[in-house]
Amino acid sequence: MPAPQNTFKLALREKRTQIGFWQALANPYTVEISADAGYDWLLLDAEHAPNDIPLLVAQLQAMRGSSSHAIIRPPIGETWIIKQLLDIGAQTLLIPMVESGAQAAELVKATRYPPHGVRGVGAALARASRFNRIPDYLQTANDEICLLLQVESRAGLAALDEIAATDGVDGVFIGPADLAADMGHLGKPGAPDVQAEVERALLKIQAHGKAAGILIGDLALAKRYVELGATFVAIGNDVTLFANATSKLLADFKAMEPAKAAGEVKVY
Repeated sequence: MPAPQNTFKLALREKRTQIGFWQALANPYTVEISADAGYDWLLLDAEHAPNDIPLLVAQLQAMRGSSSHAIIRPPIGETWIIKQLLDIGAQTLLIPMVESGAQAAELVKATRYPPHGVRGVGAALARASRFNRIPDYLQTANDEICLLLQVESRAGLAALDEIAATDGVDGVFIGPADLAADMGHLGKPGAPDVQAEVERALLKIQAHGKAAGILIGDLALAKRYVELGATFVAIGNDVTLFANATSKLLADFKAMEPAKAAGEVKVY
């Protein structure tokens, strides 16, 4: 029996648009709720959210059986944490702050077993192999790993051709927030010159035959990126959604006039 098929990787290969939602509340309950909403993928964020390995395991378990595919973003692209994330069952990783072709090549090696990489062989202890109940896991795992690299700086854009051309990289994700900051537009990812760079990057990624991705809360811009050929696009995050909804509820209550009594109020 081989490793489970990575349906997200297959969708990218077939150029089927995949719409995603960011998970930063670091809570299995909210992940479970989101997993049943119909998104193609959910990003479990360990870069800017208070996630650790046991908590990420719980969130993966909360998604089991749903139609949403789990992607994990580690805090940094280091071999030791990539090994742990793969062993807990993640098949798709989004690695932040990639700025060179050499770095991209090292990240590919970190996700593959020898002789094609340096991933440690610990499948007998791992959730990824269903605790050694997948007999062919070691022989088939490499083919089902989906590696997405995040470019979010001017240095990354300068090396984008090298990064996107790296064998073993399935997709490149543009991070508009950090890119905007690096370009002198902190907090303004919609700035015209930032958007011009984003659009050029999305087209360049596709020219190398790789999937292009992005996260943007502006739904009109998200639609624009899909029109430009972006294959995996996240359209929001749980923290902002919850923060906005709680603030709106309180504001709506304060602005609301009291309801008029329909009749005599009875006291029991």
